[in-house]
Amino acid sequence: MFGKHILAAAAALLAATNCAVLAQGPPMGPPMGGPPMAGPGVGLSTAAAPKQLPLVSPIFGDNMVLQRGKANTIWGWSDPGDSVQVQIGDNTATGVAAANRRWQVKIQPPAVGGPYSIKVTGPHQTVEFHNVLVGDVWLCGGQSNMGLSLRQVENADAEVKAANYPNIRFVTINGKSAYHHVDAVGGQWQAVTPQSAGWASAVAYFFARKVQQQIGVPIGLIVDDVGGTPAETWTSAEALHKIKDFDVPLAELKRLADSNAPEYGNYIQHWYDINDIGQKEHWESPVLDDSSWKPVTIPGGFKELGVPDTPALVWFRKTITMPDPVPAGRTMVFLGEIERMDTFYLNGRSLGGSSWVENPRVYFVPNSLLKPGPNVMAIRVLKTKPDGGFLNKPEDLHMVLGDKTNVPLAGEWKAKLSVDARDPEQLPIAYENWPVMPTVLYNGMLEPIAPIAITGAIWYQAEQNSPRGYAYRRVLPAMIADWRDLFQQGDFPFYIVSLPFFGQHSTTPTDDGWADIRESLAVTAATVPHSCLAVTIDTGDADNIHSKQKLQVGERVANCALANYYGKPVVFAGPTLKSVDRRADSIRLHFTHTDGGLVVKGDKLGEFSIAGDDQKWVWADARIDGDTVIVSSPQVAHPKEVRYAWQSNPTATLFNGAGLPAAPFRTDKWTLITEPVRPY
Repeated sequence: MFGKHILAAAAALLAATNCAVLAQGPPMGPPMGGPPMAGPGVGLSTAAAPKQLPLVSPIFGDNMVLQRGKANTIWGWSDPGDSVQVQIGDNTATGVAAANRRWQVKIQPPAVGGPYSIKVTGPHQTVEFHNVLVGDVWLCGGQSNMGLSLRQVENADAEVKAANYPNIRFVTINGKSAYHHVDAVGGQWQAVTPQSAGWASAVAYFFARKVQQQIGVPIGLIVDDVGGTPAETWTSAEALHKIKDFDVPLAELKRLADSNAPEYGNYIQHWYDINDIGQKEHWESPVLDDSSWKPVTIPGGFKELGVPDTPALVWFRKTITMPDPVPAGRTMVFLGEIERMDTFYLNGRSLGGSSWVENPRVYFVPNSLLKPGPNVMAIRVLKTKPDGGFLNKPEDLHMVLGDKTNVPLAGEWKAKLSVDARDPEQLPIAYENWPVMPTVLYNGMLEPIAPIAITGAIWYQAEQNSPRGYAYRRVLPAMIADWRDLFQQGDFPFYIVSLPFFGQHSTTPTDDGWADIRESLAVTAATVPHSCLAVTIDTGDADNIHSKQKLQVGERVANCALANYYGKPVVFAGPTLKSVDRRADSIRLHFTHTDGGLVVKGDKLGEFSIAGDDQKWVWADARIDGDTVIVSSPQVAHPKEVRYAWQSNPTATLFNGAGLPAAPFRTDKWTLITEPVRPY
């Protein structure tokens, strides 16, 4: 169902980037919201922190925002014993570098507004940052829907053109996966202007715009996201050990860290390093002698190698001849869907890879890589199922040159078996080739920016945890507590985006991971102090996990902040289940947050299902009665339980008069969403 969106998304990304090589996937990649993968790795820097650390942490810079109303921690590195002075306006503070070379000060900010300069003076150098404002700083975390940029959303051209808010500043943290402590990561702070706004997180920008319009202070946004990543990648080992769900992967991570293995952040790359003969012997090389390789036909190719029905890692090679001159313009390679994971090479250079099975592979070839005459393609395919490998029809495998010439790629290739991966061969824990290991982004992207002073955090993530949706109610609260401990600023606000609709609508009552994950998000928001849920069930895209409807998302998170932190009279929640009255032939549901009364959107009040003791769910009749909804069905004589919008792509019908949707809920397990914690 994704196919028709892949080319449009890839083209949009291509138009907006200067990268010569782009990886597989939609704007930010895999089905759970993953990043583009460049080459065989994860697309993130895995290099160790620089030996020569900077005088000031790179999280600080020109155009940044300092947090108002509290002491700001500023730090950096110098020789042990060195005295370092920080000056902001009339305020100064002095720190001394410890044995590990880190110095740190706490300094009060000047009055709200600016601009100000920050001057940091050490024994050997002085660093100054200019155009610094004082206001509120929000940490914006999650996966690719948090990172989706303003240039990729609805009405993008108009939004970018109108984005002239120089008192909103943003910095996007450079991606880094790490198995050990990392000292320094950062990014470039920018003011929001029509020239820069297209690269800003759309959700973060819309959040900041609404907050600033009502509060009137500068807003700083620290965007710390990586596509396709589960919450446990953003959580410390200490916190994860407490909930016992991740002992096995944490043990594997420790083994890899102790062995100084490359810090990929995923399991599949390590499995390749150990098992893949083709990788060790460079079977992608254009000068490799493949005369002894077996001729095969793709789609297909595994039967000829004796592994038609078993897990296997196979390399395929083909020489194609290009005209002289090679047609100008962008060349694209289409390989269709592949089970389970592929990596594509041209003339020895990796052009990307994907483990998203349903994602039709599209690889962009830089103009400089193709040459007149022979060119060598290589595809590494890890197949895990009997019907795995190349899944599409022969005509779906082709290359389109810059002049639109079509070059068929199906047919005869050469192939060689690298790994017969049937038992007792050990397959990797997981196949994603982007960061999914517990702790690796906490280590590489979160811990290095703490304890920078912040107001609070907003969080848009959960897609990657949806296969374990119920367990997420343990993971997310543990992560929130972990972040609050790391930043040492108390129980700061933590505002959560609930997932929009996605996937195909079910015409019968059903159960799925996205329903579970939404419930876990609601449970977390209802039980963790100073948190709030922004419900987005009426937004989304059935065929694209990266919905362009980000205005509603950002503004609803802003409603959480305005009502619960800033104390503004703003409606921040839709109808929320309060209590349940079970009657002989119906169930009455009582709601809070019915501001303006309960409202039906659409032709009728729908998406309610009902069941008796037998737990056989059927669609129910529902009607509004004041601040309640009465649910019944002639098929269920004695109803016991109710569900609303309980599927990945429901039709949202229940709203309040303020236009906010009710959150999906069920009464048959975790029964009630209790009142959110009120303002500070």
